[in-house]
Amino acid sequence: MPAGEMGGSQVKSAVRTVELLEFFAGRPGMHSLADVQSAVGYPKSSLYMLLRTLVDLGWVETDATGTRYGIGVRALLVGTSYIDGDEVVAAARPTLDRIADDTGETIHLARLDGTNVVYLATRQSEHYLRPFTRVGRRLPAHSTSLGKALLATHPDEKVRELLPAKLEGLTEHTLTDREELIAELAVVRERGYAVDREENTLGLRCFGIAIPYRQPARDAISCSVPVARLTEAHEQLIREALFDARDRLSLATRHL
Repeated sequence: MPAGEMGGSQVKSAVRTVELLEFFAGRPGMHSLADVQSAVGYPKSSLYMLLRTLVDLGWVETDATGTRYGIGVRALLVGTSYIDGDEVVAAARPTLDRIADDTGETIHLARLDGTNVVYLATRQSEHYLRPFTRVGRRLPAHSTSLGKALLATHPDEKVRELLPAKLEGLTEHTLTDREELIAELAVVRERGYAVDREENTLGLRCFGIAIPYRQPARDAISCSVPVARLTEAHEQLIREALFDARDRLSLATRHL
């Protein structure tokens, strides 16, 4: 919500601070004052003072010239503490290790955040040909098996509220029509898992399943495998491993 459209209970300086940090978090690299001002729309003098305060506190960094700004190391410390203190991440670790060993492929745990999924934990495949995804990465829910598995736990009307009619296409295979996505979510509900058919990354197929410790679900796990290595037998093994992992995680998180 832009600072000018705040509710009466919100503090303008706090809202602007959070919006600035989210701006930098979503745009890696260094940015000029003019670029930041153009994006957030704050008065330049107010923006400059806020940036200098955040630089002094370590939340924002500058380049050698002091004229370009980027996210600071304090943000990393907060992000790390979120992961370290999350009960689901802790409970999921043994299951993530097991499914990674059983499938030999890359495994992800992610959480739905609005219209995106955020990666909370990853187990990398030992194969030379494998995907690389870092913890903290954010991707559109509609283009991932994780996101589709989670969206499928919501009613269709809620999905329509969350997503625009025209969706971003990350590859030529991404579903960009919301109603087509909703039709696929019906299939996901029926079979119990979702599939990303090179919709987020070309050459990569992913299978995702929601963890039902709450409804609608907010967390899901997935298995990613290069299409070149995916056989019918391997796909069956992955599906079985995901259902087993879901059941294990349901037990491990039942108290949360």
